[in-house]
Amino acid sequence: MPHSPVSASPRIAIVGSGFAGIGMAIRLKRMGITSFAIYEAAADIGGTWRDNRYPGAACDVPSHLYSFSFEPNPSWSRAFGEQREILAYLKHCAHKYGIEPFIRCHARVQAARFDDAAGVWRLDLATGRSGATHEQVEADVVIAANGPLSRPALPRIAGLERFEGKLFHSARWDHDYPLEGKTVAVIGTGASAVQFVPHIQPRVATLHLFQRTAPWIMPRPDREIDARQQRLFRRLPIAQRLARWALYWQHEARALAFVVNPKWTKGPSRFALSYLGRRVKDPALRAKLTPDYLLGCKRVLLSSDYYPALTQPNVDVVTTPIREIVADGVVTSDGTHHRVDAIICGTGFQVNDAGAPFTVIGAHGADLDARWRSVGPEAYLGTSVAGFPNFFMMIGPNTGLGHNSMIYMIESHIAYIADCLRLLRRRGARTMEVKADTQHAYNERLQRAMRGTVWASGCRSWYLAETGKNTALWPGFTFTFRRLTRRAQAADYRFANR
Repeated sequence: MPHSPVSASPRIAIVGSGFAGIGMAIRLKRMGITSFAIYEAAADIGGTWRDNRYPGAACDVPSHLYSFSFEPNPSWSRAFGEQREILAYLKHCAHKYGIEPFIRCHARVQAARFDDAAGVWRLDLATGRSGATHEQVEADVVIAANGPLSRPALPRIAGLERFEGKLFHSARWDHDYPLEGKTVAVIGTGASAVQFVPHIQPRVATLHLFQRTAPWIMPRPDREIDARQQRLFRRLPIAQRLARWALYWQHEARALAFVVNPKWTKGPSRFALSYLGRRVKDPALRAKLTPDYLLGCKRVLLSSDYYPALTQPNVDVVTTPIREIVADGVVTSDGTHHRVDAIICGTGFQVNDAGAPFTVIGAHGADLDARWRSVGPEAYLGTSVAGFPNFFMMIGPNTGLGHNSMIYMIESHIAYIADCLRLLRRRGARTMEVKADTQHAYNERLQRAMRGTVWASGCRSWYLAETGKNTALWPGFTFTFRRLTRRAQAADYRFANR
């Protein structure tokens, strides 16, 4: 017997309360849908901006661009927002738009299983501060908004578990541990390390910075935003919209070198190397810090204090590979034993080879984790997956950016998922599921487009899975992605009253 179609107010489970989850909830309320809940594993909202509280944590996209287009903030205090201010902005959005009553904190989604007979999703939750309580809830639609940067990745180094000193990841910073006077090892020189190293360098006795690959670094044009400009944006909102528009196109222009012709990175590369030369006078240290791959192949980092910090006498940049971790330190492949009191891992997040964000079992027992681990993360438009009816992801596979604001991509997904819900209602169906051939053709086109980009120029980065396939980034302009996600096409989906 067929089931009734999803109503105008379907039960919707949103997993995660970062920018994606809060933004999606705001759109649902604006659509008149209030039958949703946001499930958050932590004690508070905020996603990556709640978790990454390391010293110096800030955004590398300008504040006026790294915010919702529908909720401009004329009161940003700096050109590049710091962690606390960005988190406060997100909480402001949740409060202003009345999202707080829909949020369940200390509610970790452990699994989502589709019930073929009933045509609904059943979510297993671990609730309470300890996560010891378990319950099950039903939903007609599941939206996974927990993002790709939610699971810290510890380095795969032999003996890491044998270290007897203090060990933590930058995304789980231990602010109670006193760094003053300590000998500290930092593993990794990515976006987080570039921000926190200058802040801890004056505090520690000795800093051993273990670098596998030198990052490309540009100066960070940060500044305070004075009261006069804040007043202008409050009194004349169009001025802020124009500033945002200008920032967007300034950043989007970078895609010309990354996507259209990687040879166009030569100019920016010369500027970056000139900046390195001005900041680092010692030729031996400068050689260690000089990248050996095309600019943009790995994430380009912004910092005006990282290079100066590395020139200080208490810093040792180590480029010899790490052989193992021992009880009291780090041993490199040349046999050198670096005794340290603490190890801080600035080693990023599990993205490409991490599998599904939680157990997701779709129609007829399809296992998202097993599928992704065999072929790599893959979806249609980064949101829909064949075999998983009424399941949508936000910032899923191949939607990351190397040149512009992720909020733009988040808002594209918000609009697309909202249109999917409208389409589901118009069709009078209970479920919608992207067609397998549609998903396959889309990803074939996407991977062909990836071949000519700077990200396929040969460097090793977190953008790539173990197979070498780039399942993290969008290989094009963001306005192209916005056009593709502006409307959900009924022909791309199968509809059913299960």
